Amino acid sequence: MIKVLVVDDSALIREVLSSLLSAGDDIHVVGTACDPIDARGKIKTLNPDVVTLDIEMPNMNGLAFLEKIMRLRPTPVVMISTLTQKGAQETLLALELGAVDFVAKPGHDLAGGLEQFGREVRDKVIAASQSDVRGRAMARQPSAQRDATPAKPVATGAKVSSNALIAIGASTGGVEAVKTVLSGMPADCPPIVIAQHMPAGFTARFAQRLNETCALTVMEATERLVLKPGHAYVAPGSAHLRIEKSSGQLKCRLGDDGCVSGHRPSVDVLLESVAKQVGGDAVGAILTGMGKDGAKGMKMMHDAGCYTLGQSKSSALIYGMPRAAMELGAVDEEAPVEKIAAMLIRALERRKAAA
Repeated sequence: MIKVLVVDDSALIREVLSSLLSAGDDIHVVGTACDPIDARGKIKTLNPDVVTLDIEMPNMNGLAFLEKIMRLRPTPVVMISTLTQKGAQETLLALELGAVDFVAKPGHDLAGGLEQFGREVRDKVIAASQSDVRGRAMARQPSAQRDATPAKPVATGAKVSSNALIAIGASTGGVEAVKTVLSGMPADCPPIVIAQHMPAGFTARFAQRLNETCALTVMEATERLVLKPGHAYVAPGSAHLRIEKSSGQLKCRLGDDGCVSGHRPSVDVLLESVAKQVGGDAVGAILTGMGKDGAKGMKMMHDAGCYTLGQSKSSALIYGMPRAAMELGAVDEEAPVEKIAAMLIRALERRKAAA
């Protein structure tokens, strides 16, 4: 049984969440709290496996409380708030502070998919219970950060093929993992395409945040956008991103067709298109996340002659997606997230030197 503490200033939401989470036999709501002050004592006494937390609450902002939890008593946290739907900036900050994932509340009248909301919050609480939050918290410590500083590749675009492409897939925990990989890339690296499981309305802010913190130019992908060196392109929420090669150029193609591997955007969809359109000139990495999305697409890249990497279990918040790819024989090797950028660039250099 997964023990959950529900923290929300709305009595109605506390009741709804408790009912939805308790619907199965695998989750037990051990308590509720109306604000962080109330929650602080209950976390100590009830020792929950997962905490659901609102962002905007009385007595202490949910983000400030989240920071305290991650610093003093690292615990898997799923953010649940109306602010996550309209305030992507606050949501991404929560994920950067250490929250495992987020779910947007339904409307005040509880319309707009209560059943779907319940299914989503249950799935994300279960995923959070399997996450390595304590390991990630230790990695944030100053001594660990010194040991894990990404090695800045000295490669330039001239040392890799003009047709080179880097493809990255991620899900839960991917906000920080993708940021780490992109921060290790040289400013003139080949184009990078990214499929991160995230709903519509959040990927634009995610790309903007990456653009603010990385040497690359990062943007949300748009239809028929030409891929350029030194740029990274994030698949829009609720749209598949595929790569198309026409007139000697690689371009983004977006699709609103059905979910693949349970997701849209799907990592499988992106990686399969890279395998077909780019072949051995591409490299790929599959990062932290729940489930199997990306394993089949990574296998296609691998079979097409691409160098493929999986994030190691020791550095992944949730090892599900990298593990699925490894078990399928889709990755050449695994590595800590802080080393992935340099390894991808070196693989592209080796390919150019052998050509």
